[in-house]
Amino acid sequence: MRLRWWKLLSIVLVFYTLYFGLMGEVPSKDILNETIRNLYYHVPMWFCMILLFAYAFVYAIRYLSSNNIQYDLKSAAFNKVGIVFSVLGMITGMEWATYTWGEPWSNDPKQLGTALCMLIYFAYLVLRNGIKDDEKRAKISAVYTIFAFSLMIPLIFVLPRMVDSLHPGNGGNPGFNAYDLDNRMRMIFYPAVIGWFLLGKWISELKYRTDLIHYKKLYHE
Repeated sequence: MRLRWWKLLSIVLVFYTLYFGLMGEVPSKDILNETIRNLYYHVPMWFCMILLFAYAFVYAIRYLSSNNIQYDLKSAAFNKVGIVFSVLGMITGMEWATYTWGEPWSNDPKQLGTALCMLIYFAYLVLRNGIKDDEKRAKISAVYTIFAFSLMIPLIFVLPRMVDSLHPGNGGNPGFNAYDLDNRMRMIFYPAVIGWFLLGKWISELKYRTDLIHYKKLYHE
């Protein structure tokens, strides 16, 4: 397999994040203490999830405008890998909340909105696997993807900001960039966002290629 420059970059950045995220210096903050290191993992996981779902959204629109099955397979691949990153983001977030909020789940508006978003995308998997006809599955999946992504925006970015919340950047709480993210952390955080996203994109492309090979074998041999 041809190794493109961005694939090599993703490997370097992820290993850079893993090492310096654990070994690098972080600011000493009350309550957060060493748990602030989770910023390098939890937040980039969510960013990666959102970007992967955005890719799936775009390919869903492209499928509906062209009926090209490859766009459907690409949309499905990005959705599936995005779901994996949503689970990783939820797990790292609950682990962080255990030490900073006192419990892994506190019914915080951001937690609830994210959980609803995840359930919507889990339902996508059930819906897609339950339809046998390829053309019908592709069209329904594309429409559902557009619906799911459009609903994710208010669930994660709008509604939690309208009520009280423990989550940084919501409910009147300042975000990390406002008071915790110093230059030492920026040197790791920004590469982490890029590295995890490139890794997610790489995995999505591998998933798409395997699905395309399976599709061609199933219908063209």
